[in-house]
Amino acid sequence: MRKFTVKEVAKLAGVSVRTLHHYHDIGLLTPALIGENRYRYYGEEELLRLQQILFYREFGLPLAQIAELLDRPDFDHVSALEEHRAKLILAAERYRQLIRTVDRTIARLKGDRAVKVKELYVGFPPERQRAYEQWLTEHYGGDMADIVAGSRKHFQAKSEQEKAAAMAELADLEAGLVRKLEHGIAADSDVLDPLLKRHHDWIAAMWGRPCAPEDYASLADLYQSHPDFTKRYEALAEGFTAYLTTAMKAYAARQEDEG
Repeated sequence: MRKFTVKEVAKLAGVSVRTLHHYHDIGLLTPALIGENRYRYYGEEELLRLQQILFYREFGLPLAQIAELLDRPDFDHVSALEEHRAKLILAAERYRQLIRTVDRTIARLKGDRAVKVKELYVGFPPERQRAYEQWLTEHYGGDMADIVAGSRKHFQAKSEQEKAAAMAELADLEAGLVRKLEHGIAADSDVLDPLLKRHHDWIAAMWGRPCAPEDYASLADLYQSHPDFTKRYEALAEGFTAYLTTAMKAYAARQEDEG
């Protein structure tokens, strides 16, 4: 296979020459050879490695972590690509669903009454919500039935615009937490507090009552134990269920300490 100059590779990959020079300087992407003219030349192996770098950068990994992954003795290009593909399929489906929900909401707000209210909440059909409420009551007993009924009544009393805004807020803050996970921020780090405060406030708004730290921590246990939540969170990002619930409990503990 022919060798490509740094300018050719930059044009092919859509990156700057400066970026390729930086990758070379830090040992992330070393050219196949450097000619007598001091030009850098890249072959197929380097082009494939650059592709992996760009994929991992797209998923938010820092360069140091990418280097560790690519330099592992057991690193396999095909397996890595299959993993990238699976993540992209999940992300694509999630964004397709969000786009459909946004389109339906816009249409309804513009007066298209053919768009049903239930279409504004894809993924939360009434029959699933009823089953979920029954599960809560069976597993937690006590006054859970009254709490669930009160929460449902509070949410149903909201206007359609308020409901749509609430779901958009949830999607935005969860996406922010996923980015923190992908960037390697520890789940118990207080760096997450601004996002977790938004999440905590969102829960309280949905309940229609204050959410004490112990309630927030208990909710994390619920997220871990109910299969619907686990399925939903793992669709956002692999390992997100554990990440979110650990973060919630750590946030609750910090709030108790401050209290």
